[in-house]
Amino acid sequence: MPAPTYLTDHSPGHGALSPRSRLDSDAPVLDLTGTWRFRLSPVADPETEPWEGDDADWDTIAVPGHWVLQGDGGYGRPIYTNVNYPFPIDPPFVPDENPTGDYRRTFTLPDDGAWSGAERILLRLDGVESAYRLWVNGTEVGVGKGSRLVHEFDITVHLRPGENQLAVRVHQWSDASYLEDQDQWWLPGIFRDVMLLARPAGGLDDVWVRADYDHATGHGALDLELAAAPEAFPVTLTVPDLGIEHRWDGPADVAPIPVGDVEPWSAEVPRRYDVVLAARGETVTVRTGFRTVRIVGDQFLVNGRQVIFRGVNRHEIEATRGRVFDPEHARADLELMKRYNVNAIRTSHYPPHPGLLDLADELGFWVMDECDLETHGFEKVGWRDNPSDDPRWRDAYLDRIARTVERDKNHPSIVMWSLGNESGTGQNLAAMSAWVHRRDPGRPVHYEGDHTGEYTDVYSRMYPALEEIDAIGGEHGRLMACSPAQGARLRRRPFVMCEYIHAMGNGPGAIAEYDERIRAYPRVHGGFVWEWRDHGLLTATGNGTPFYAYGGDFGEVIHDGNFITDGMILSDGTPSPGLAEYAAVVAPVRLTLTGDADAVLVTNDRHTADTTDLAFRWAVEVDGETMASDTLDVPPVSAGSTAHIVLPDPARAALSRVGDQGSEVWLRLVAALARPAAWGPAGHVISACQVDLTASRCTGGSPRPAAPPATGSTAPRQAGGEITLGPARFDARTGRLTRLGGMAVDGPTPELWRAPTDNDRGSGQGSLEEASPEETGGLGVPGPSSAERWTRRGLDRLVHRTHEVQVLDDRFIVRIRSGAAATSMGIETTLTYLADGDVLVMRVDIAPRGPWEGTWPRVGVRLGLPGTLDHARWFGPGPEESYADVAVAALVAVHERTIDKLAVRYARPQETGHRPNVRWLHLSGGDGPNLELQSFNELGGGQVGRPGFTASRHTAQELTAAAHPHELPLSERVHLYLDAAQHGIGSRACGPDVLPQHQLWPATHSFAVGLRVR
Repeated sequence: MPAPTYLTDHSPGHGALSPRSRLDSDAPVLDLTGTWRFRLSPVADPETEPWEGDDADWDTIAVPGHWVLQGDGGYGRPIYTNVNYPFPIDPPFVPDENPTGDYRRTFTLPDDGAWSGAERILLRLDGVESAYRLWVNGTEVGVGKGSRLVHEFDITVHLRPGENQLAVRVHQWSDASYLEDQDQWWLPGIFRDVMLLARPAGGLDDVWVRADYDHATGHGALDLELAAAPEAFPVTLTVPDLGIEHRWDGPADVAPIPVGDVEPWSAEVPRRYDVVLAARGETVTVRTGFRTVRIVGDQFLVNGRQVIFRGVNRHEIEATRGRVFDPEHARADLELMKRYNVNAIRTSHYPPHPGLLDLADELGFWVMDECDLETHGFEKVGWRDNPSDDPRWRDAYLDRIARTVERDKNHPSIVMWSLGNESGTGQNLAAMSAWVHRRDPGRPVHYEGDHTGEYTDVYSRMYPALEEIDAIGGEHGRLMACSPAQGARLRRRPFVMCEYIHAMGNGPGAIAEYDERIRAYPRVHGGFVWEWRDHGLLTATGNGTPFYAYGGDFGEVIHDGNFITDGMILSDGTPSPGLAEYAAVVAPVRLTLTGDADAVLVTNDRHTADTTDLAFRWAVEVDGETMASDTLDVPPVSAGSTAHIVLPDPARAALSRVGDQGSEVWLRLVAALARPAAWGPAGHVISACQVDLTASRCTGGSPRPAAPPATGSTAPRQAGGEITLGPARFDARTGRLTRLGGMAVDGPTPELWRAPTDNDRGSGQGSLEEASPEETGGLGVPGPSSAERWTRRGLDRLVHRTHEVQVLDDRFIVRIRSGAAATSMGIETTLTYLADGDVLVMRVDIAPRGPWEGTWPRVGVRLGLPGTLDHARWFGPGPEESYADVAVAALVAVHERTIDKLAVRYARPQETGHRPNVRWLHLSGGDGPNLELQSFNELGGGQVGRPGFTASRHTAQELTAAAHPHELPLSERVHLYLDAAQHGIGSRACGPDVLPQHQLWPATHSFAVGLRVR
């Protein structure tokens, strides 16, 4: 049958009331969530209406919920696409095959005066994907569109005494789907609350409390907008914490109220006041904060001070519930953000559940509240027929922005409205902006797609290269997609990166380099990382093995794979090392040692708060162990200020006692919470740094041991097919190490391959420096990914040939040549072994052979070790993995982890677990022999880099072959990688590639280690 006309009429639906604020009221509410009756049809117009017949053939389903996440897979499957529509682009039409869920339940109004005396009864639905039609007692009430938008319907005349029936028909696809092409799972159903509201006579239909703050005087002002009938008056306003009581006898009396001294609201000091409004029929409480948002020139100011957004894009997602809101989960989410120095949220790409904004008000975040709008799929057809510039969609666009602003306008955390995301540009977006400017001139309007600044207030870009930020922050250079004149206009506005440093898999890289630009250019106001959380959905294989699914795991016709798992925390809520790196880079209070190493510079980059909530400590660390530590007395440092603190006498004394030649000396400085906060315990570290004082505090100035022995104390011996050198045994023909002391060993094998990270596989902005001329036409042109180039050159399938084996008087030398089929590019690895007592000294020299093109993923060797090893303890950077461009959070100390916890369980297996510059490493496990490794930083009088290590139960090739962690083969070995260097990480999954200074180009690399088995 043809689809109902309301699914293709371009409209925002019909029958819903005008939008209004979400208010905390004493008027009665009846919660209709819980268990409903449900049936699913494959088409939009089943033969029977949802209110007809009995319940015999109907299933039950939980509301709120998504039907594709219930019913053991019997109600269809989730679909993930990023840009592509999962149906033909034929607006406003959708396929006849349109999964349609019919919901119904009965309810009885409470038998009390509040309900029987109510002037009106409203039905409120907070979120339904994607379009729905509803009936009360068999009478149609209306049609709702806008999945993440609230709709209220007046059902007073449709109710009857006793039992009533509510029926809702929900369609997965509708014309509204063309406006909701956000990068997320398509998850149909009633996924937010459903409630009945008793609206009393003499009630307050809407309230807007505008609480302004004058930073020059410290005074506040209340400007109220009330929507109420005359019989609601008199209305009394009280603010208990301020001793304010004010009465209005009629609508004409409502006028601004000067307040006097107040404590302002900010994301760091989220001071809120209860504003209580008592009308004849209803009392409403609004928790507000006094704050004023202004754009002055190219500065975005709140309460007169510039705001720097250290933000994240946050979707509503949880691995079992989808977008169903859970207040405890949301609170834990935001508390975790606060602990990792996140101060801002972009509600990508729709208004969140209002409970999330309540938490943002309470805990303190700068919020960019985004409208439920994205038409990204039209990019696939050159933006032809894009609704953003089609007047037939104008009412739908305006309805969406009105429902966003009106519901959320009382939240002090919201400092900016966003029209939506990736919807091209056009007259309808301009109309939305004009509506917002008229309705709420106190908050700026954002939309990234307004590339020339025609109708928005801030200049916004996604994933800009550093060169672009330099052009924007400076006064020269042409800006993207605009003329010089338009660029000049945009430079007079605040610049915000609404998405940057794409956090997919291992990464993102170069956070520090972006932060340098943010600090360097006053008009650059930070940005929002894409994104906060992986969207993996918890499911199971046929044999019951649980795993987190991504695109394609549900048999979608088209999908975008694991691009849905691109968060700073994993699907199970585990913070990634990338989040630790982000927290370290953007720390709001920075500690550095001055050039004379006698004073600490404390820099408070906060917006509002001073440092009285923090406790400061110093520690002198020698060879990875703390020798002395104590508090650092820091007087209060106000926001935006710095202080020089003389290093205390105990720290100086501790440093003066360090004099052993070769000791490695570090001064660690820490700022932590002095007392519990609403989001973190006392002692939680806000900022930490280390200063290497080795050269200035120690004779010799370099860590011991400086160099391996020049000659071995034991001569190699050959007997038959085996060579013995001290504790080691080698295959005489291949030169492979087979045994070390009491431990079976295999290798070392030269290795250039790493399991490609999501950024290695990414198709974002390619690097001109890395690509050959035929691969890219210029900077920013994607070209082949790093993984493609590496695979094309055979780096994942190197074969090896023992070129030479030499047995000398005091050493054993093996030369190996490695290469791949169909290419002349290769490497030559020289392994030089010495024995010093029970220590085997191994020197590794790797040099390129042939005409190399492009970068290497890694350069080093791999050793196979017994699988009984399960614990690692090391001296070097840690505790998390780190790489050339992800290195700020890694502090040098003695760390330990189990072997299995060295790696991160990313949604798609990839390179993980690298710890660079290891000084020593101990691998242990069970009752078996343990391996000790000591690195050296000098060879033959020349400095060399210490190797990094990765200890994994799987090879890089095994990780590459697996699409999910549970697909990795069973392992009986531990694979120890010793890398002279690794390629950087970058952000190319959806952004710039690895920066030139962090790329690994073919060159000669050398390192040396001592190996001992105990």
